[in-house]
Amino acid sequence: MDFGISGRRAAVAAGSSGLGLGTARALAAEGVRVAICGRDPERLADAAAAVGPDCVAIEADVSTPDGATGFVENARAALGGIDILVPNAGGPPPGNFETTDVDAYPDALSLNLLSVVAMCQAAVPAMRKQRWGRVVAITSLSVRQPMANLILSNTARAGATAFLKTLALEVAEEGVTVNTVQPGVHRTPRLDALYSGHQLDSMRTGDADDFGAHVAFLCSDAAKFTTGVQLHVDGGAYTGLL
Repeated sequence: MDFGISGRRAAVAAGSSGLGLGTARALAAEGVRVAICGRDPERLADAAAAVGPDCVAIEADVSTPDGATGFVENARAALGGIDILVPNAGGPPPGNFETTDVDAYPDALSLNLLSVVAMCQAAVPAMRKQRWGRVVAITSLSVRQPMANLILSNTARAGATAFLKTLALEVAEEGVTVNTVQPGVHRTPRLDALYSGHQLDSMRTGDADDFGAHVAFLCSDAAKFTTGVQLHVDGGAYTGLL
């Protein structure tokens, strides 16, 4: 299936590993010119090579609004514009209500909520002017079904989802779609950091490249009437009906 996005330009945040890298690879396979970012120069260079020869590697930390805005601005300069934005970032430290101090929340909100707002503010106005754009944010299944011992992530990503849903309604008439993709358990460095090898062996895990293909479809011309959606990609882990 031709997604109709060959030649488009995409900025994929935190694309040096995990689901961001899988997304960047999927977009590049559709002929999209991709810029990715990461904090580790060596890992970033390896990821760019894995995406393809035209991938632009930008060293950036999107855990703050300034860093997130800077990534988008540098990606725009390198690509000549941004048609597709994939807000994404690592997760905050684990913890529950009892073990997580209130002082830990601002950094988590900056990482997984305010960075999303900043990237959208930097990229979406130009999309509206050209009357074509795609925003597909990578959040978490925890938005639908909060995960134990991840209270910071549960809280921040739920806020980001509300922001993106609101944005989707505001730009729907201008050719810009805004969706979120909510991963369940995928084998990524983040998962390896959260769980022991014994725990991982007992889990049914997804593949980052398969996940990226879902993001690429939401960027396609065929998905132009799909906006404001929260798509869970979780292998059936979510048990609710709604």
